[in-house]
Amino acid sequence: MSSRVEYEPVSVKALLAEMKDTSELLIDLSYSAVLHRSDAVAAEVLELEERMDVLQLRARMSILLAARNKEDAETLAPVLGIIGAAEKVSDAAGDIAKVVLEDIGVPDHIRSALPEAVETLVRAKVRSASPYADQTLGAINMETETGVRVLAIRRGGDWVMNPDKSTTLQGEDVLLLRGPEEGIETVYERATGDTYERPPPSEPNVADLERAVNSLVLMKTMSELAVDLAYGSVLFHSTDLAEEVVELEAEVDALKSRFEAWTLRAAGRVDDPVALRGLMQIATSTEIISDAALEISEGVLRGLDTHVVVQEAVEESDEIIARTSVAEGSDLDGTTIGERAVKTQTGMRVIAVRRPGAEGDEWVVQPGPTTDLKAGDVLLSKGTRAGANRLRELAGREPIHEE
Repeated sequence: MSSRVEYEPVSVKALLAEMKDTSELLIDLSYSAVLHRSDAVAAEVLELEERMDVLQLRARMSILLAARNKEDAETLAPVLGIIGAAEKVSDAAGDIAKVVLEDIGVPDHIRSALPEAVETLVRAKVRSASPYADQTLGAINMETETGVRVLAIRRGGDWVMNPDKSTTLQGEDVLLLRGPEEGIETVYERATGDTYERPPPSEPNVADLERAVNSLVLMKTMSELAVDLAYGSVLFHSTDLAEEVVELEAEVDALKSRFEAWTLRAAGRVDDPVALRGLMQIATSTEIISDAALEISEGVLRGLDTHVVVQEAVEESDEIIARTSVAEGSDLDGTTIGERAVKTQTGMRVIAVRRPGAEGDEWVVQPGPTTDLKAGDVLLSKGTRAGANRLRELAGREPIHEE
């Protein structure tokens, strides 16, 4: 049974920043638990979900104490909406993790459906004799040497979110790692002393099931992107970003309809149709995540001012999200992401491209070095304010963010 949660005089800004980072990490962890059939990672999801429950209760308490008149109520109401939406993301992630923990079952093909470029996320417990024990991340130089990044650390009942180069690793720390599988193998062995075992690939034996899983993977990617953009819309009070969230939420709804159709067709051709239950639960939870993203940006869409405490929390919690359209004749027009070396030149990672067309917009999610860019494309990217300005210059647009 959960323990009683009492009010603590904690900054609302700090609570919101941790909720944002926690909800984004929960999405990563929950899908990774399914993709790698990892009970250990799924258990971490439920630990974080319980932490999120405490955070949202304390945030609500602080906001209720802060509201003294109707003006306060008007500015703080959207903050309550953001808190509620973050909790929905947490609950949905928990439901995805339970697919693993309760052995509901999903087709093996869901793992091989991921693009090869997607990085692996694993859980590793630092043994006391590890070369990482009692060393800072800066001294280990892990990310530079292996490409693996520590997303978060669980130390007993406490969490260290977004650790940096000054963070010291300790024996018994539980690390949540993300990176290429080659690097993961090295880091996992150094941290735990055990050999990392890659999950075996599998191939589908039903075409309709392959289509269903591919639709689900695309839903996942778009829902994650929607959450990123929703927080970006709040930070910049940007109706442009909020409208992108609306577009993505509609895309996820359409994908879910296609997913359901393919899954129902596949049910008559698989040996055990009940084994598809897990897919259905994941799809429902994924749609909830995209709906929650829309709720986060609802205040912006309705023209309500974003409370300064929310803007500061989003700004301090992690990287920013930027939206940039490519101008005709600019440095990006008629080239590719790799040819222009966008990441190297600007420090911004392009996470999606929306391309307007006569028959509706075309989305390129998880764009890579070979992704073509042309005038009219809308680039959605993640990085720093200074990087966002440099990207706008390449796209032929005026800088808008203060450096």
